[in-house]
Amino acid sequence: MILSDSRILEEMDKGTIKVVPYNRECLGSNSYDVHLGKWLATYKEHIIDAKKHNQIEHFEIPEEGFVLYPHIFYLGVTEEYTETHAHVPFLEGKSSTGRLGIDIHATAGKGDVGFCGNWTLEISVKQPVKVYKGMPIGQLIYFPVDGIVEVKYNEKKGAKYSGQISKPVESMMWKNVF
Repeated sequence: MILSDSRILEEMDKGTIKVVPYNRECLGSNSYDVHLGKWLATYKEHIIDAKKHNQIEHFEIPEEGFVLYPHIFYLGVTEEYTETHAHVPFLEGKSSTGRLGIDIHATAGKGDVGFCGNWTLEISVKQPVKVYKGMPIGQLIYFPVDGIVEVKYNEKKGAKYSGQISKPVESMMWKNVF
């Protein structure tokens, strides 16, 4: 079951869902549109090693936009800071974004109850495409949770992505033991 617009508004009033900045026009019938923040990043090394802390380089999208190219993996960020304290948030690309050949996440479309932060986007493109800060990029949908959540993500010891800032965050896979 997915929350409707009226249920999302109820949950926002209760404080279990938070979106900043919030714009009523971005609330769809069962989703909330999020926008591309002003920061992108790419990995500094051509080869990414899952066991090491791979560094990224941040850069700001200029007013005239920025062209994304295939075969380059970009990290982006949502303009919106969100909190979800009683539901499972899913971030999906908008159909208009997909029709431009832009994928906004490789695998990490699901958040956890208790996620608080700006969403890091895992961006790849099918052909060169120019993007702009503030453009609609995705939509959040919210699913109710069945049962009691014992430990929310923001309370979890070792939560690697809690409190993400308004810049893209690199993979923290290196913190895992394997």
